[in-house]
Amino acid sequence: MDISFRLNGETVALHDVAPTVTLLDWLREDRGLTGTKEGCNEGDCGACTVMVTDDSGAHALNACILFLPQLNGKAVRTVEGIAAPDGTLHPVQQAMIDHHGSQCGFCTPGFVVSMATAHLNGATDHDVQLAGNLCRCTGYAPIVRAADAAAAKPVPDHMRDKPLLLAESIPGGAAKGGGGGQPPLTVQPTTTDALADWYMTHPHATLIAGATDVGLWVTKDLRDLGPIAFLNQCADLRGVTQTDGTLRIGATTTLTELERAVAPLYPSFAALIRRYGSVQVRNAATIGGNIANGSPIGDGPPALIALGATLHLRQGETRREIALEDFFLDYRKQDRAPGEFVEAITIPAQQDRLQCHKLSKRFDQDISAVCGCFSITLNDHRVTEARLAYGGMAGTPKRARQTEAALIGRPWSEATIRAALPALAEDFEPLSDMRASAAYRLQTAQNMLLRYWYADQGNAVNALEITA
Repeated sequence: MDISFRLNGETVALHDVAPTVTLLDWLREDRGLTGTKEGCNEGDCGACTVMVTDDSGAHALNACILFLPQLNGKAVRTVEGIAAPDGTLHPVQQAMIDHHGSQCGFCTPGFVVSMATAHLNGATDHDVQLAGNLCRCTGYAPIVRAADAAAAKPVPDHMRDKPLLLAESIPGGAAKGGGGGQPPLTVQPTTTDALADWYMTHPHATLIAGATDVGLWVTKDLRDLGPIAFLNQCADLRGVTQTDGTLRIGATTTLTELERAVAPLYPSFAALIRRYGSVQVRNAATIGGNIANGSPIGDGPPALIALGATLHLRQGETRREIALEDFFLDYRKQDRAPGEFVEAITIPAQQDRLQCHKLSKRFDQDISAVCGCFSITLNDHRVTEARLAYGGMAGTPKRARQTEAALIGRPWSEATIRAALPALAEDFEPLSDMRASAAYRLQTAQNMLLRYWYADQGNAVNALEITA
């Protein structure tokens, strides 16, 4: 592929880029910009954090699982570009010195870039902004103090990057491969129609949106991904719109964008998204990828299923709709034909009866042992509808239909909830693994439903908010 983008304020043009070269490897090996570090090489530690600016603003991202074609037309700033061109330190750099925020220094560049991006965006929730940056020696207290000290300082002018207009990009050659009149093997379509046409000719190709999972296929599994379509230029595949009581969510809407969109309607869903990965991961990961990946422990599907989500699929010119819970057939197997892709998800903008509960060993940036999402509708103090969805309890995200049946038509009371809890053992036969035993999963799944009732009665159930 031929791509172009800005790097620390300068335009870079690259020809015949291999589609799975990561930004981290290119920065270090081709440009000698070694301030961006390789730690975990899977998007967990934040040592490789860079700032990427596109038409939606500046975002902290993990360079280790970011492929070069994803940067086409954007602007990138590494730790080498955080200080001003005359050498004046950025406020967060000076604050890190003043507050002794660095010890061994390996993690420091990533922290500085995350802090500088948050500073540019006016984000002062430092515990959230820095949750994706790991420090094993200094500890977070002086780093957070540094971020707080820099918050009120003005943003340096050089940090206000502008994305590279596509008109400034290298003309032609947006794809590589093919030949002899054959469709190219690597593409970056700008419309969903173009994607649908190409995907029909390469039905087993890899579709890449955020690459937060696919990136690991390359960096950890060393896979050959075959034909690839990068989806980040398909503007009509991204965004959230609300019409006639429905929220339509484009497949490549990032989790950061989704969190903002659902917060006014479903704050519990937004709180669940907040615990998905880190800021860097949420800035890249897409809800369509979260669904199409088919993971039994993905946190997006249980909430969407509890809300009664509809999945919109496209294959060529053919479109169809199915209930999201019917999309998941078995472990990593979905009701999706070759050449068919997720185009959008719709959820009703209804009365908020949703609660989502995530159980994991860490609050931040951890995979769920169990994720439970519930929406129970009442009429005259009786249960008229119940949608209970769990992740981590089976090979797919799944509704607890036996338990739902045990609730519907009965009085809304603790006794009703407790009487329904044994039905969860009929709905699920969870596995034991490194995250939790089967018995523990079942017990906690029951407790989550009981917690729903207590929260609905106005009781404090959030461990972070309960005081002695």
